[in-house]
Amino acid sequence: MQTELSNTLGAEYAVFGFTPFPAVAAAITRAGGFGVLGAVRYTAPDDLARDLDWMQDHTGGLPYGLDVVMPAKKVAGVSEAEVEAMIPEGHRRFVDGLLDRHQVPRLAAGEASGWRITGWMEQVARDQLDVAFGYPIKLLANALGSPPADIVRRAHDHGVLVAALAGSPRHARHHRDAGIDIVVAQGYEAGGHTGEIATMVLTPEVVAAVDPLPVLAAGGIGTGEQIAAGLALGAQGVWLGSIWLTTEEAELHSRRLTRKLLAAGPGDTVRSRALTGKPARQLRTEWTDAWDDPGGPGALPMPLQGLLVAEANSRIQRYEVEPLLGTPVGQIVGRMNSERSVQAVFDDLTRGFERAIDRINRIAGRA
Repeated sequence: MQTELSNTLGAEYAVFGFTPFPAVAAAITRAGGFGVLGAVRYTAPDDLARDLDWMQDHTGGLPYGLDVVMPAKKVAGVSEAEVEAMIPEGHRRFVDGLLDRHQVPRLAAGEASGWRITGWMEQVARDQLDVAFGYPIKLLANALGSPPADIVRRAHDHGVLVAALAGSPRHARHHRDAGIDIVVAQGYEAGGHTGEIATMVLTPEVVAAVDPLPVLAAGGIGTGEQIAAGLALGAQGVWLGSIWLTTEEAELHSRRLTRKLLAAGPGDTVRSRALTGKPARQLRTEWTDAWDDPGGPGALPMPLQGLLVAEANSRIQRYEVEPLLGTPVGQIVGRMNSERSVQAVFDDLTRGFERAIDRINRIAGRA
């Protein structure tokens, strides 16, 4: 599972693992892959610095990267409070009613709500990068398209490659023209924000659109055989996210949520605007059903939806309200049926990859 790109970045395997958990990202890197730490939940630069310090101490000098959420369109001079004031009262009442019907307790006095969708604000990501460029990261990925041109230049000045996610060949060509080094072709099956095109179709289309830029295949990939398929389609590696959620190193907030993931099948996810206002694949719950119901008010555009539901999600997670409890996850959730270490996942990936290559060689009459 070595490619020109993995060799350039110093990784043993062309497996790029995105995760919000530092322990998982470091374990991916130690297992021979390329761990990518998601930064969107870090609203305080000092917290990101703390976890990057930890990554430095637990990666043994091996390579890793950072994923930020930086908007394609700049929003300047607008505070979070001003944005929150744009949320209609009817939507607030809808959230309150839904929580009341499920008897979700309120947070204790003084207990702050958890992660809020603030990474869309350009300055938040810039503050994160002020910290990150002080560390030897090898890759900067942006989940919302091409970062601003000055950020691309700054990354290159630090010797950092820049990757951007694309859901269509058109998006991929835009990234190429913006000076991006790596395009992640994220198919419809993936967890989180996705486009409309399936990975099997999207990957070769993007490879052709941006040649000779390297492409990573993403979406619905969680076995070695699927990695082999991605490479056969022209990708120089794969970008895996969901598969790490049920690893032993993951820091999910809820055992009930872990059990739901382990029990879920590939048809138990839905692409919904309930979380952020943009279509994002996640575990289907009564929460997503309520927001997708034509009789409801419908989700607000990003970032209003994320700000609207931030406290509600914190309450649901804090009290593990099972009917409403969910998380972004891809259709590969059907293969996530046991808790394993990151290393055990890698062992399965490499064995599956070898089986696939042997099978192709037999078909080709080379074995």
